[in-house]
Amino acid sequence: MAKKKVAMLTAGGLAPCLSSAVGGLIERYTDIAPDYELVAYRSGYQGLLLADRIEITPAMREKAHVLHRHGGSPIGNSRVKLTNTADCVKRGLVKEGENPLRVAAERLASDGISILHTIGGDDTNTTAADLAAYLGANGYDLTVVGLPKTVDNDVVPIRQTLGAWTAAEYGARFFDHVSNEQSAAPRTLVVHEVMGRHCGWLTAATARAYIHLAGNKEYVDGFMMNAQLKNIDGLYLPEMAFDLEAEAARLREVMDRAGFVTLFVSEGACLDAIVAEREAAGETVKRDAFGHVKIDTINVGNWFSKQFAALLGAERSMVQKSGYYARSAPANVDDLRLIQSMVDLAVESALNKVSGVTGHDEDQGGRLRTIEFPRIKGGKHFDTSAKWFGEVMDVVGQKWQTAD
Repeated sequence: MAKKKVAMLTAGGLAPCLSSAVGGLIERYTDIAPDYELVAYRSGYQGLLLADRIEITPAMREKAHVLHRHGGSPIGNSRVKLTNTADCVKRGLVKEGENPLRVAAERLASDGISILHTIGGDDTNTTAADLAAYLGANGYDLTVVGLPKTVDNDVVPIRQTLGAWTAAEYGARFFDHVSNEQSAAPRTLVVHEVMGRHCGWLTAATARAYIHLAGNKEYVDGFMMNAQLKNIDGLYLPEMAFDLEAEAARLREVMDRAGFVTLFVSEGACLDAIVAEREAAGETVKRDAFGHVKIDTINVGNWFSKQFAALLGAERSMVQKSGYYARSAPANVDDLRLIQSMVDLAVESALNKVSGVTGHDEDQGGRLRTIEFPRIKGGKHFDTSAKWFGEVMDVVGQKWQTAD
């Protein structure tokens, strides 16, 4: 009798959990289902379509614990939407006339896969949902269990996605160094752009972590390197509305008094307005296979810098992005605990043939469970009524209101 096989893949952008989640899955299956063969599709759904896979050997199983120390993905990522046939054909992943869902399903069947674990954000897991639905409708016996990865923490209805806590911590560490640029020249404006397409959670959480980090430092009275130099003077999220002229007037006072201004900006803040402005000017805005604006081409931080620099009388302005540094970090202690709990449930669910995405279900009292695929959606907004966010804004000293 052929051994049962488990496959895994990681997809979408990086997050500080992918390596640990892969390692955790390998360890868990080795502990409770050691007779199952393990494989990984290289570079996510791309590897699935191209039959490019990694066999997990006994030696790799034995050292799987090492993966918890690393960032990135040990099996590679890609952005592929199986229902976007035109894009798959264009990229050479399937031939003209082929259905990517069918190619993927037949690959899984021919490889003898009975369980597939997808580790990714809403796009990865909605693609997994499409695949699971196709498999079910066409008589394939396969269980698909996803783990929710995204630094944005914006997956409905999941309370906390894997990697987000770590990204906030490392974003704060990144800016702790960058903030010292305020001592390089008078009247400097520094904009810290943080990842977050539709959700401001990561920017807010990074600000909270940075405030805590800066607040625990010791300074020498009389020098410029002091607590004020480490201040955040403005914070802007997709969920917030603000009056540019009023904010500029407030920040001009800060610049005149302190000689520097620091802003934390979510890459999704004012995004729709910026895209509309560019398209109205005749520019073609690039989009990915999922139809999302390629946000790294928009440079929201630069837009904020240009808007405020002149109004504040800045003699020097700079934009620094913590995204790639933060998202490629190894998982921190909090995320390692979260990963372990979700991995354990994912394996248990898979062995019991329960498909879905593991996570703390906000619609069921925050209980950790395997959530049904049709309920998984992206674009969850940050809840600005959270007590801790109010405390952050009190420290920043900025009046704000929610966007309509």
